[in-house]
Amino acid sequence: MSRIDRLLGSLSGREVQHMALGDVGTVVRGKRFVKDDMQDAGVPCIHYGEIYTKYGVSATESFSFVSEDRAKTLRFAEPGDVILVSAGEAIEDIGKSVAWLGDEPIAIHDACYAFSSAMDPRFVSYFFASRGFRDQIRQKISSSKISSISTRAVASARIPVPPLEVQREISRILDDFTELEAELEAELEARREQYVAYSGTLLNFGHSGQVRRAPMGEVAEFRRGSAITARQTKPGVIPVVANGPKPSLFHNVSNRTGETVVIARSGAYAGLVSYWDQPIFLTDAFSIHPDLEILRPRFVYHWLRTEQASLHSMKKGAGVPHVRVKEVEQRFIPVPTIAEQVRILEILDNFDALVNDLSIGLPAELAARRTQYEYYRDKLLTFEELMA
Repeated sequence: MSRIDRLLGSLSGREVQHMALGDVGTVVRGKRFVKDDMQDAGVPCIHYGEIYTKYGVSATESFSFVSEDRAKTLRFAEPGDVILVSAGEAIEDIGKSVAWLGDEPIAIHDACYAFSSAMDPRFVSYFFASRGFRDQIRQKISSSKISSISTRAVASARIPVPPLEVQREISRILDDFTELEAELEAELEARREQYVAYSGTLLNFGHSGQVRRAPMGEVAEFRRGSAITARQTKPGVIPVVANGPKPSLFHNVSNRTGETVVIARSGAYAGLVSYWDQPIFLTDAFSIHPDLEILRPRFVYHWLRTEQASLHSMKKGAGVPHVRVKEVEQRFIPVPTIAEQVRILEILDNFDALVNDLSIGLPAELAARRTQYEYYRDKLLTFEELMA
């Protein structure tokens, strides 16, 4: 019998107290700072956007810092606190968290809360990622252009409080899962870097003049998405594509069909390139529709992927960063013959499948491990409530 089975067996039917977060500990909101305040050394800080792009379940070191003078105006999470996102462009971002296990306090952004308690911080962070917690807060989120959740709403969410030794054992088991997942992700990321390097070689036509280059605005039409809130959506299966790598919502109507190349317009993922070959509802992003007589949409997508780092660097704005359509329209794209585009696409699509297709190879193994992890995470973090 595995360690997981033994633990699940020992917990089966066991009732534990469920308490509001505000009764278990304290929930404190951070204070505002902007990306221009962030630097490579100084006092550790964490921006809300970093929690869902750079951090995992726990962390001992920060990616960013602020000056000592700026730090004096901010609020801090202490070692052992759990920092969770309180606002974001997508509902799925709300509640994402990281247990801060560093040696010193860390300044937190005002779109973050610090939860301080005597509970095991990794257990709390795992619970914040579980279905049980996310189903609770989904009902408490205020949704508009920027979704958010109030301090009171977070403090009212309930958490099971098993004995501390049980919390720690659950954390150790889930740590094993996340470590294996991280190893697979690292290997897959290495493959993706190979893909980027190879595609860069294939799509670098040099400046010999043999392949024409044209401003994107001259060979493609750029269209802005339409604003929509969670409350305006109706039950359906049409992905609502905004400013992240995954659909933010689903709807019953589309405003784009067929092959669509998308660039996220604002937020932490501003500049992110994605490709859709199905009906979608495009919102806080813009789509690119090339002249089909001279450019294939999939070719445009692969070429933009080689420009991804540069597109991300175009983000501007102190509050919510954004990418300007006109600047993308001015970029020069190579326009080889359709026959050459087809040849390149056959090569790159095969390579792309090896690193992104969830039905084969490493992506399939990673998806299976992630499904297994989520199953056991939710199983281990679900307890019968002890009734008073």
